[in-house]
Amino acid sequence: MKNIAVLTSGGDSPGMNACIRAVVRYGISQGLNVYGVKRGYSGLIENDMELMTTRSVGNIIQTGGTILKTARCNEFKTEEGLSKALKNLREREIEGLVVIGGDGSFRGAEKLIQNGILCACVPGTIDNNLFYTDYTLGFDTATNTVVNMINNVRDTSMSHDRVSIIETMGAGCGDLALNAGLASGADVIIVPEVNFSVEEICKKLINARNHHKEFSIIVLSEHIIEASELARQITEHCGLECRWLILGHVQRGGSPTAFDRNLGTNFGARAVEELLKNNCGVVGYRDGKYIYVTIEEALNGTRKFNEDEYRLAQKLSF
Repeated sequence: MKNIAVLTSGGDSPGMNACIRAVVRYGISQGLNVYGVKRGYSGLIENDMELMTTRSVGNIIQTGGTILKTARCNEFKTEEGLSKALKNLREREIEGLVVIGGDGSFRGAEKLIQNGILCACVPGTIDNNLFYTDYTLGFDTATNTVVNMINNVRDTSMSHDRVSIIETMGAGCGDLALNAGLASGADVIIVPEVNFSVEEICKKLINARNHHKEFSIIVLSEHIIEASELARQITEHCGLECRWLILGHVQRGGSPTAFDRNLGTNFGARAVEELLKNNCGVVGYRDGKYIYVTIEEALNGTRKFNEDEYRLAQKLSF
């Protein structure tokens, strides 16, 4: 193997640049030419890639986002788009590809593997919604970002004796809301894995007021109920003043934590190592060790929600 490439696809996450840096520098140390593909699978189709050097990835380990840019590419899902991508890879004699992204990015890599391109994938998503790995790249940073936002909201919530609802991302996984909520001492945490009722929430809020707690924090994972609607129902049911804040894409940005920098660095180097062994698959981190599994194993499973931490959060509230 002489030529490999690296791309970032889907939503960006803090730590992607640390991973790109590791892929490029580790690859070069092993005698490889490393190409950077711009804007994910779109760059493969448009042949938008460049040969990277060690200096191409200098001074990026501390930055959020991705220097290679990222995008979601519907054209790649078509036979024509896939054919263009394969043609460009083969003309450049690129034999291996490191794909940094979430489950949708993995499915794209799966198509390339079926057509003879070696792919090593890295789980880059703030949602932590891939069951085979304990941590995805960017999750730790996003959790800390949410905690900082909750800290700020807590100040104004306390000043006005309000109920404050903070909505996080999650893509159907409650890990971000749960971990940030537990770290922030949230009074209520609403996640997709556990049913909730507005009546029960109101009982908790009223009980808190009866015990002289004059403000409350609710952390809500996205796509369960609109934050504004939850606020309306709480006010209607128990008469408490309620405000909401949708954090949105602020959760994706910012300088990655030391944990995510190291995770991305190890993920990137391991991905190159596996390509050199002609192994297709996905890098992960489980039980304190870096692992490598097949894409099929990474995609075909159900993430186990941490019920113990959820119950702990429930017991510590109020």
